[in-house]
Amino acid sequence: MSWFRKLRRLFGGRAEEEEKVDYYQEGVSLLQAGHYHEALTSFRLALRESPGDTAVLQQIAIAYTRIGMTDDAAKTYRMVLERDPKAAGAHYGLAFLYLHEGKEEEAIGHLQAFLDSPPQGPEADRHVEHARKTLEELVSARGAE
Repeated sequence: MSWFRKLRRLFGGRAEEEEKVDYYQEGVSLLQAGHYHEALTSFRLALRESPGDTAVLQQIAIAYTRIGMTDDAAKTYRMVLERDPKAAGAHYGLAFLYLHEGKEEEAIGHLQAFLDSPPQGPEADRHVEHARKTLEELVSARGAE
């Protein structure tokens, strides 16, 4: 914003163009900083601007998971999968929520779905490797029974 616009706003004038907040990016930054409740607020505002956005919904599910609202996280991930059955992040998140609840069969199905269309890139690589290792452990434990 130019110094003239700042000065005009300081003295009560309206800026010609209000700066638009990117609530999604704000939420991602807050989530990374560990401010989960604040991130959730930002993601809800982003969702208001873009209803049904699966990327926003997945971030909401992550925030719910981090604050211990796992039922709401699972519900949100399922909402994402209703809109996009191949959403890798939702399969990944649900798999580990189910695993935490001891629902290994459900976890296996979601891990397989995640690995059928894994995300690409260096950040995704660690998640893909974690999913592969977890799936191998679950399948081998099932075979040992």
